[in-house]
Amino acid sequence: MNHDPTATSQKRRVVLGVRDVGDMDAPELPSESIPLNMGPSHPAMHGTVRMVLDVEGEKISNVDIQIGYLHRCFEKEAEHATYTQIFPYTDRLNYISPMLNNVGYAMAVEKLLGIDKKIPERAQYIRVIVGEMARISDHMTCLGAGAMELGAFTAFLYMLKAREWIWELLEEVSGARLTHSYMRIGGVSADLTEGFMPRLRDILTKSRVVLADVDKLLTRNRIFRDRMDGIGIFNKEDCAAWGVTGPVGRSAGLAYDVRKDHPYLVYDRLDFDVPIGSVGDNFDRYAVRVEEMNQSMRILEQAMDQIADGPVLVNDPRIVLPAKSETYNSIEAMIAHFKIIMDGIRVPAGEVYSFTEGGNGELGFYIVADGTGRPWKCRVRPPCVPAVALLEKILPGLFIADVVPTFGMINMIGGECDR
Repeated sequence: MNHDPTATSQKRRVVLGVRDVGDMDAPELPSESIPLNMGPSHPAMHGTVRMVLDVEGEKISNVDIQIGYLHRCFEKEAEHATYTQIFPYTDRLNYISPMLNNVGYAMAVEKLLGIDKKIPERAQYIRVIVGEMARISDHMTCLGAGAMELGAFTAFLYMLKAREWIWELLEEVSGARLTHSYMRIGGVSADLTEGFMPRLRDILTKSRVVLADVDKLLTRNRIFRDRMDGIGIFNKEDCAAWGVTGPVGRSAGLAYDVRKDHPYLVYDRLDFDVPIGSVGDNFDRYAVRVEEMNQSMRILEQAMDQIADGPVLVNDPRIVLPAKSETYNSIEAMIAHFKIIMDGIRVPAGEVYSFTEGGNGELGFYIVADGTGRPWKCRVRPPCVPAVALLEKILPGLFIADVVPTFGMINMIGGECDR
């Protein structure tokens, strides 16, 4: 029996629907877009974001990003709390750098009260110090977790080791490891602890070694660069149009930093640079954050050199709680304590927008006061929302695997998005 291998091979290709170079007469297979659900689950979607992707094979053709799965109701709860009671809520907006949220909210209320120029100098320096420590911890978390999601687990452990040093010192100052509630309207709740400065200098020295080690692990790593270079490109024009600020905007060449462009506290006395990227891809966002940590360390060293002794709260009994010893032993102090706790600080009717440089960019608080001890409205301008929104324009054309590093380098914080 004669056997024709060509005919058999051709028949098998038809039956299995497989085409090869020799299958010139076979019809083109139709391209089909398949919906793919990502999140809301860890680790890729950071727990609280859902992406509905339309994919053709491995390539993304369309994406629908849905936030709101965490919703903390910050803005609504703020309407029912006194101005002082809102501080713990600000901690939970960005739970990786809560000190920066404390600072931003406190400055907004102080602006409404008209005491923003009366904050003691030592309190301003302390705000800068704890804020820059929080910024470093924010960037360490972002880069460490981003590397882990690509398989670089050692870099993650190194970064969290350094972050833990910072968190331990912040816990010593505030009394809380994560949600500090350290700021007060008019200053800070307590002075720095004894031995704080030497410990911080030691932490900065050790952290620079960690950053150098991580640089050796990641910056020239072939796998890491392949996943980061040219992926998830944000351009400068889109960032400006969509309001993308912070490391994401600066990685695209948008040279905007509130600390430089609209100096607050004592930032105008401190010498530091604002790192700017040129491509706007994932690697630029990584590199910008690394350099921002170095600049924050410069700021911390200068602040520690410049800080002087003095009070850490304004001297105004209408705003500041009396000392516990006075409250327990004086009827006047007890009444003052009761009024501030129960009725709240009486903020004059009006409205204000105050903005600072948060871990992810411009953090703004728009407060409308009605003359009572509680805000009529407390609106937050969260820095990472514009970047998450712009992802719907950035992700199409990339592959499914590109979602993880791109989303990681955006550094979406659930509490900040779903406030």
